[in-house]
Amino acid sequence: MWTLTPFEIEAVRLSLRVAFWAVAGSLPIGLLTAWLLARCDFPGKSLLNGLLYLPMILPPVVIGYLLLILLGRRGPLGSWLFDTLGVTVAFTWKGAAVASAVMAFPLMVQAIRLSLEAVDRRLEQAALTLGASPARVFLTVTLPLAAPGVLSGTILSFARGFGEFGATITFVSNIPGETQTLPLALFSLFQAPGGEAGALRLMIVSILLAMAALVVSEFLARRVAARIGG
Repeated sequence: MWTLTPFEIEAVRLSLRVAFWAVAGSLPIGLLTAWLLARCDFPGKSLLNGLLYLPMILPPVVIGYLLLILLGRRGPLGSWLFDTLGVTVAFTWKGAAVASAVMAFPLMVQAIRLSLEAVDRRLEQAALTLGASPARVFLTVTLPLAAPGVLSGTILSFARGFGEFGATITFVSNIPGETQTLPLALFSLFQAPGGEAGALRLMIVSILLAMAALVVSEFLARRVAARIGG
């Protein structure tokens, strides 16, 4: 009853793979976006801020359809990727990672942005006065002080990407072994006769993983904050 089947193990493994690459690919962009929003004033900042939160406001299916239009084989970006690099995104696990990254991106950026805004600017100015370059100041002063927010944003983004459903099924469909992540496998088991036991197992796994991500996020943030304060 409580032993995962190979089908369920594959769904969990694929979800972890998709969530990992979603975070790994979006973290550098998230850091840059959060820094721009926290430290810079430029034309179009309000527009960028609004676009950032669209995945949290729009139905996930809309985001998935937009990704399909842009990154599908005939889309403007998808056709270029295929013709130039031979890369297909739609209906592959890479597309699932993209969908997860897009849906989790606002959580990541918001956490990092708040941490960057809380950093004492006088410390950065002191480092610049002592001759450090802006890049070195960011890497040795700003980023360590903002580390709790970066860690929290990264782990929460991972958890959000792990549980992504609507944009994923719209963009990459529900293909076993390729795009069928844990939420999609759970959806399939709900519809299959006799799938209640498997659905229950996957539901428990998803709850445990989500709770573990939240606990780890809080623990790491507190540890880093304590070390910085010490």
